[in-house]
Amino acid sequence: MRVKMLRLWVGLLFSALCATSAYGGKVLVFPLDGSHWVNMKVIIEGLHSRGHRVDVVRTDDSWYIKEKSPFYNAITLDVESGFSKDFIVKFVEQLLHIQREGKSAWTRFKLEMEQGEKASQMHEKTAKLLEWIFENKTLVESLQSAKYDLVLTDPGVPGGVILAHCLKLPLVFNVRWTSHGEGHLAIAPSPLSYVPMTGTEFSDKMSFSERVLNTLVLLFGEYQISKYIKPHYESLIKKYLSPGENYQSLFQAADLWLMRVDFVFEFPRPTMPNVIYIGGFQCKPAKPLPAHLEEFVQSSGDHGVIIMSLGTLIGELPSDLADEIAAAFAKLPQKVIWRYKGAKPSTLGNNTLLVDWMPQNDLLGHPKIKLFVAHGGTNGVQEAIYHGVPILGLPLIFDQRDNLLRIGMRGAGKSVDIFTMDHDIFFQGVQEVLSDPSYKKNMQRLSRLHRDQPIPPLDNALFWIEFVMRHKGAAHLRTDSYQLPWFVYYSVDVLLCLSSVVLLILGALSTFFGCLCSKVCLQRKSKHD
Repeated sequence: MRVKMLRLWVGLLFSALCATSAYGGKVLVFPLDGSHWVNMKVIIEGLHSRGHRVDVVRTDDSWYIKEKSPFYNAITLDVESGFSKDFIVKFVEQLLHIQREGKSAWTRFKLEMEQGEKASQMHEKTAKLLEWIFENKTLVESLQSAKYDLVLTDPGVPGGVILAHCLKLPLVFNVRWTSHGEGHLAIAPSPLSYVPMTGTEFSDKMSFSERVLNTLVLLFGEYQISKYIKPHYESLIKKYLSPGENYQSLFQAADLWLMRVDFVFEFPRPTMPNVIYIGGFQCKPAKPLPAHLEEFVQSSGDHGVIIMSLGTLIGELPSDLADEIAAAFAKLPQKVIWRYKGAKPSTLGNNTLLVDWMPQNDLLGHPKIKLFVAHGGTNGVQEAIYHGVPILGLPLIFDQRDNLLRIGMRGAGKSVDIFTMDHDIFFQGVQEVLSDPSYKKNMQRLSRLHRDQPIPPLDNALFWIEFVMRHKGAAHLRTDSYQLPWFVYYSVDVLLCLSSVVLLILGALSTFFGCLCSKVCLQRKSKHD
């Protein structure tokens, strides 16, 4: 314990000393582990290359976030993060197990409840981590004395959000998701008539029944937030920030939202001035492959190569599913590179190479790659768009079905339900995407659109981070609408006022014409008499 605390103080002292010597600014990063760290690391390396000092908050149970790095100084906390490898792997395994029970309303309900319960556990640990930080007065004073220019965080968990408000620092998000949903929902108008909720698998062109379901999904999401997320932070916010502070308003007060999508991928929707779109910022031109991979790729001849990866969270599948996929691959003339950490499938063909890790971006950029079999994570989808490689999707969890829906809507790929398929269905899916030239043509069109930008997405992200540093925030880009009561935001008071005026006018007119009619009737009666 003493050794760990000594490392922490040495790191903070070194950071403070560098503040006077570094030419650039100082950034405190509160990241999210797993695949989210993969893209956060790209921004950190970019900031380092521009001369900025970067300190990264991590915990002892960090998974991808290493303590030693030439690009940042680690501030290691001796406390659980709530996002450990064991926790996430078991969570994902349980989600896969539930989905294998078959498609039904009951299965979907069980899936949602499991996700809610696990989210509650994760946020409970995150709240304890924050309390540990705030109670450690020496640590807080050290963070304050380091004089950071801003906090850069992934708001998938609210640790960095709440810490930034405690330190009273400008706040920048590297974001696709917040702890309570898709990022736009927290900041921009989101008409339910054409903005589909995550999980519905709807496009922006919804029928009446789909719009009804879209609304119900939003309401159910609000219920889950109020039950599984907010309660863990409300007392923490009142104690360490302000009794009048609102959990969701902490997110809406962020200076800048670096959104990890663009409208080549996303459906058109309302946005805000402080949302900067950096979709595909982690993508880059392919580098030469390692010799053994290049040799394998070249051995494919004119048939080319298929690559398959199910992301950072899913290194293996149930053996029967793996056997079905391997059997389908074995029937193909193409060579296959499959990132897979499980036991060797019994049906594996000689054309398939299993690897623990592969340079995905470099492979996707190789001219012999014909198809990407993917789970539909944002990073992989963006890399496929950048390199123009069509996708056969095997969505598993979280937002993956919605991501692949967007690819399918643009004719750049198709999806197969991994939980109901056999090797014939999978084989036919692969054959369809390989043989129909429209898939490749449409994906290459998306690639051209994505690349046709005046500033590369990463450079754009770095410019705006430095903009916030130079101007101590970006309040002029941020709306204060989140501070309005709901009845003011939706102009309910104005509508009631105008309705009252209309009713008064109608009432007055009704009274006037009633009196007029009565007078006319009386005159006619008196003449008749």
